[in-house]
Amino acid sequence: MSKKLFTLLAALLAISLIAVACGNDDDGPATPVASTAPPEETAEEPVEETAEEPAEEPMDDSVEESAVPGTIVEVAVESGAFPTLVAAVQAAGLVETLSGEGPFTVFAPTEEAFGAALAALGLSAEELLGDVDLLTAVLTYHVLPVAAPAEVVLGLDGQSVATVGGEDVQITVDGGSVMVNDATVVTADIEASNGIIHVIDKVLIPPSLR
Repeated sequence: MSKKLFTLLAALLAISLIAVACGNDDDGPATPVASTAPPEETAEEPVEETAEEPAEEPMDDSVEESAVPGTIVEVAVESGAFPTLVAAVQAAGLVETLSGEGPFTVFAPTEEAFGAALAALGLSAEELLGDVDLLTAVLTYHVLPVAAPAEVVLGLDGQSVATVGGEDVQITVDGGSVMVNDATVVTADIEASNGIIHVIDKVLIPPSLR
């Protein structure tokens, strides 16, 4: 083979190899290029704020206690309306009894009623308070051994009711007025922790003392 022919064949072979190499580069998959764009920021969901419940205020024990009435004696003393009755209960030694569990219903005479009773009996307040037996008989005649609010007393119309002293009082209802013997109830249903107080306009005198 001549030298010129050998050189021509070598040149053709080189051109073929270059063409094949270029074809492979065009057909091959492109190398992925890493993205330089910053990552998208995801919006944070707003946190829903819950309103705090106000703390409960501690109960005022003094208010709660003041709402509860005291015993019959305590209510009578605190009212200031029955000084003679309170003095009579103390002189007769009945404070402990009327401060007990009960229940009791007390027909409490007004101050004017005590004044009229003393005049009728011809006694001074000191003389009455000094006679324990008389005081005890009169006071226990004003007390029922049950709790009898106004609605119960109204249902006793025409009936006799035994008192703590053992003698009966007569209950009558006249034109809407409640009578205990010949005394009229002027204020009803004063509540106490151990019973009820009804205010009357006369002192009740037991039959045994008339």
